[in-house]
Amino acid sequence: MKTSANWSYPTEIRIGRGRIEELAEQCRAQGMERPLLVTDRHLVGMAITRTAREVLSDGGLQHAVFSEVDPNPTERHVQAALAAFRAGGHDGVVALGGGSAMDIGKCVAFMGGQSLPLWHFSWGTEGWRDADPNGIYPVIALPTTAGTGAEVGYACVITEEQSHSKKAIYHPQLLPNVVICDPELTVGMPRTITAGSGLDAFAHCLESYCTSLYHPMGQGIAIEGMRLIKEFLPRAYRDPVDLEARINMMSASIMGAVAREKGVGAMHALSHPIGSLFNTHHGTTNAVVMPMVLAFNRKVIEKKIDRLASYLDIPGGFDGFHDFVLGFRQTLGIPENLTQLGVPRDQISALVPLVLKDPTGRTNPVKLTEENVPLLLEACF
Repeated sequence: MKTSANWSYPTEIRIGRGRIEELAEQCRAQGMERPLLVTDRHLVGMAITRTAREVLSDGGLQHAVFSEVDPNPTERHVQAALAAFRAGGHDGVVALGGGSAMDIGKCVAFMGGQSLPLWHFSWGTEGWRDADPNGIYPVIALPTTAGTGAEVGYACVITEEQSHSKKAIYHPQLLPNVVICDPELTVGMPRTITAGSGLDAFAHCLESYCTSLYHPMGQGIAIEGMRLIKEFLPRAYRDPVDLEARINMMSASIMGAVAREKGVGAMHALSHPIGSLFNTHHGTTNAVVMPMVLAFNRKVIEKKIDRLASYLDIPGGFDGFHDFVLGFRQTLGIPENLTQLGVPRDQISALVPLVLKDPTGRTNPVKLTEENVPLLLEACF
């Protein structure tokens, strides 16, 4: 099977082995001469970052690197990156990394020429209409993980430190101009990140499939995304250099992000505040709470899960699918519950209002309330 292609859904995606070599050419196509390469502290010293820099330099592009990016990035990271972007006179961003680097890179390109404050553009408001379109710089995304789908998203998720809540900054032009999906960039991922990121994509597909919002295209994409993850994530986990598995996981990550436009639910409403308070890996946290949220939503989603299980060749309907999720997590080294993840049980009362406030919970099949959220959290420990 040929595994190199150019797609234009939802943006320009150039997927295939070795396509990082097209980076300088694509920067110039977007009008960049002085890009800022945004990555994270872990990746900045790795060979893939050196390769990206060499491609930019060999292409005659002056560039600088910003790597002060941590998991669960905050407004402080955004402001530091913005200062570097403006001080360097940069004209675009190359975002290299997982969801955190993608979110900071996209946010910097969006905020580079804006005068209004960051939170003015929070998702769920009309603030995005006030953005100056001439102050938005181009972005080229180079994902090094397969899970968040941030490379094809219209938002970036930033933690507000004062409230310990994750907020999505939204604008249609936050969608990167070009995505280069080179499976070789994901080979160096630690196994824990391969597993957590891959199950993040599975959570995007599963939750979007379960919401009641009408979006047949998202529904179809979600189902096939889960099939790819079921088949290829264990392979990528076992053998990091299995490039067929890696490229299919990159495709599934994109599919999860596209399907996510249909909405997600309680998995994300739980994982966002847990990640903000305890700095847990987002995808791994989604995976930890996944079977508990499935059971919580059962009375509403059982028929849907029966159909999904049939498509995925999982016998036993809802119960069989629930058992599959438990076994799938185990084979990928995911903690069984929040206690094993390191979350203190005595923090349930602190988490409840944050879960109820998180906007992703609004499309959960079962309405989240002050009465049932503590019970759901209890089940996760």
